[in-house]
Amino acid sequence: MDQSEVTKAVLKILKKEIGAVSKLIPLDIFKAIEEKVGPEIDIIIEKSGYVKKEKYERLKKITDNLEKRITDLEKDL
Repeated sequence: MDQSEVTKAVLKILKKEIGAVSKLIPLDIFKAIEEKVGPEIDIIIEKSGYVKKEKYERLKKITDNLEKRITDLEKDL
């Protein structure tokens, strides 16, 4: 499960727990809350050691490039 799915799941749980109140709140207000709470949930999830797939792929690419450079340098020695 990637981070966006976790965020959606948490937001879904929040919406379920709000229950009857969410029926009284207009949908646009709930969407605004979701837009503000979503990034905060992402930060909490990332602090737990998870990263978004895009960030993982960027870091992996950097790591792969560095490993290749080190290997090339070792060959030159």
